[in-house]
Amino acid sequence: MKTIYNTSNFISDTKTYVTIGTFDGVHFGHQKIIEKLVFEAKKAQKKSVVLTFFPHPRMVLQKDASVKLINTIDERANLLEKTGLDYLIIHPFSVEFSKMTALEFVRDILVNQLNIAKLIIGYDHHFGKNREGNITQLSEYSDVYNFDVEEIPAQDIDEVSVSSTKIRRALESGNLQTANHYLGYPFMLNGTVVNGKKLGGKIGYPTANIAIEEPYKLIPKTGVYVVKSTINENVVFGMMNIGNRPTVDGNYQTIEVHFFDFNEDLYGKKLRIDLLYFLRDEQKFDSISLLVNQLKNDEKNAKNYLKNKL
Repeated sequence: MKTIYNTSNFISDTKTYVTIGTFDGVHFGHQKIIEKLVFEAKKAQKKSVVLTFFPHPRMVLQKDASVKLINTIDERANLLEKTGLDYLIIHPFSVEFSKMTALEFVRDILVNQLNIAKLIIGYDHHFGKNREGNITQLSEYSDVYNFDVEEIPAQDIDEVSVSSTKIRRALESGNLQTANHYLGYPFMLNGTVVNGKKLGGKIGYPTANIAIEEPYKLIPKTGVYVVKSTINENVVFGMMNIGNRPTVDGNYQTIEVHFFDFNEDLYGKKLRIDLLYFLRDEQKFDSISLLVNQLKNDEKNAKNYLKNKL
């Protein structure tokens, strides 16, 4: 898969099959559309293209700092690469771009830049200025500009019964099992290990403090999770706390991972943390000794979970 930034940088003599969307989460519903796109494009000896946008339209049009996404743009690209796509085009979303009419979008982007032969979209898809474009207009434009349009029926997507909104709600409520089921893979956090206060090491539970750079990345419910990572090509497991560390009077949120049977310097390393299971809510303990007892219990429960699931 080739990743291209801006539709104006895309060049293909071969006609393309295209689908359009944000695809946040690249969940089962998204995968169903993309699988169909890739299959049909190969069968017709055309190139498969996903056109997505960044930043998220709500970040631009509503200046909405509260927009939280399941994936960062890099995570989204890595997930899409696994689908067998030929091209991922990440087009910059701007106020100016949002003013493009449906006709201009079809003519200037899909036809003139992407060399489209067929558009495959999910049901009830809208596009263009004020979301004026719909399947009816697409069908009219496709006759004028000589490309096919296929709308995936509502029931085909609803069979999967999944949406990015449902996944976000599940993550925010600590229902990780549901979120991971809908995604088809463990929800992930990608970040850099930074210096912390080293309190964990003093009580026998050294942690890697993970800094997430992207402010729009959704951070799940506070609490303790069973997690997995790959470090120096080795799979390691551990437990992660998301929270404010109330027992030691913490006043800001941290993401701290204690890896089992692991003792290496990780400062400065970029890690991907896969969240496997939600163990418990964050709690405030009356003493450090009570916290340590709970951590021992968490470790036991985490290892039991891994023993039964792996």
